[in-house]
Amino acid sequence: MHNELIINARSYETRVALVENGTVIEFYCERIAESELLGNIYRGKVIRVLPGMQAAFIDIGIERTAFLYVSDVRKDILDFDQIMLNDEESDDIPDFLESESAQRGRAESPHYHIEELLREGQHLMVQVSKEPIGDKGARLTSHISIPGRFLVLMPTVDHIGVSRRIEDREKKERLKDMVREIRPAGCGFIIRTASEDVSENALKSEMDFLLKVWSGIQEKMESRSNPGLLHRDLRISLRAVRDLFTKEVERLIIDSREEYHRIIEFVDSFAPQLRNSIEYYNDPEPIFEAFGIENIISKALENKIPLKSGGHIVIERTEALTVIDVNTGRFVGKKNLEETLLQTNLEAAREIAKQLRFRNIGGIIVIDFISMDERSNGEKVYLALKDTLARDRTRTNILPMSELGLIEMTRKRTRPSLNRLMTEPCFYCEGKGNLKSRTAICHEIFRELEREDVISDKEVNVLVAVNPLIARTLREEEQQSLKTLEKRLNKRIAIVSKEGFQLERYEISF
Repeated sequence: MHNELIINARSYETRVALVENGTVIEFYCERIAESELLGNIYRGKVIRVLPGMQAAFIDIGIERTAFLYVSDVRKDILDFDQIMLNDEESDDIPDFLESESAQRGRAESPHYHIEELLREGQHLMVQVSKEPIGDKGARLTSHISIPGRFLVLMPTVDHIGVSRRIEDREKKERLKDMVREIRPAGCGFIIRTASEDVSENALKSEMDFLLKVWSGIQEKMESRSNPGLLHRDLRISLRAVRDLFTKEVERLIIDSREEYHRIIEFVDSFAPQLRNSIEYYNDPEPIFEAFGIENIISKALENKIPLKSGGHIVIERTEALTVIDVNTGRFVGKKNLEETLLQTNLEAAREIAKQLRFRNIGGIIVIDFISMDERSNGEKVYLALKDTLARDRTRTNILPMSELGLIEMTRKRTRPSLNRLMTEPCFYCEGKGNLKSRTAICHEIFRELEREDVISDKEVNVLVAVNPLIARTLREEEQQSLKTLEKRLNKRIAIVSKEGFQLERYEISF
């Protein structure tokens, strides 16, 4: 398997693509004017406590207040430690803010109330666990975690977890024993996938660094009196090295000499064995063009994705729900109908898993596969989707296929999707996705003319300025209706075509 990390770094934005055998499987973009909050640690001030929502609004020193649920409030170390001890192993954390067991603890109904833990005006240390999305502010947690390349420090938890991606049981036990031996008392760590074959010295070196970072954060917390930033996560190019540059990735290619030197300096400190796998790209052709990534990103903004067989999938989004529809399209199969439907669904399942990862689609997802008669075939499609998603760094939860051919799943959402990142609501339809039909607009104009006639009660002609397409419809398809209206109003109605008018816009003057 040929994997590469391609980084396009410019003064205004940095883009990162993880490419697997020529296919972009993950894409990230960070703009200088819209710096990411995820992973940042702040001194926060409680602005308002909402018992009815079991949440609180927190001022962290940015324009929009963030919110903190009761299940994200650390009551005390003993409570959270007990939650952690319920689970001996943790996934390699994709957003590096919480372990799986911490999430499970929050999913359970807390035995305490927000008003018992927080009061207005109170200051506390919080970390952003979810970026602001749409009208929602950032989501916070008081369960602080600080990621490194090999370890994730959880200073408020006395627990050692190991990434489930390390499958060898002996390696897991060896790593846990190693970390248990060298860690300070009371500090928790998650052992990440990248640490699978590292030495004790490497783990100790990074552990000391993370503990030093945490000490600095605590000092800033004590010295500050107002809400504000205590610790900013790494810039995206260094995060890519830390989080994505695993042993499966053969090389990293970057087109900025300045960022190239930053990355070299970073790996020299934490992973010197990676130095020879980092290349500086200085060809005149833009790096994303040279690797065919630019075209892939453009296509990712389309709703319809073709399948190699001739079928296709359609992705439609709402605020909290994504619906994916599978169609056979031009694929007619070779043997029988059931086999044709199965092959289409299997291909679609694998493609959907890739699209969810590449487009960073999160929240509730409902997939409408083509209905099949044999229940065992539904199980095959479910397993194909689950197996492909197993490589996704973002946590997913998938339910088996229903009798209606639907698969319901969730995918953790921490950052805006590619669609939200690259597009904005249409200023014509204001995000509705549809405009009124030309006929409906014409009839709306007729009704408005009747209302205006009653209000004005003037014996004068009427001028209607409209979009050129509406003007054509009025003069051709609605010509007879227009003449009938003129007779009833006893007025001549003149239609004026205006090139600059949006389709639904019209102006009536007497």
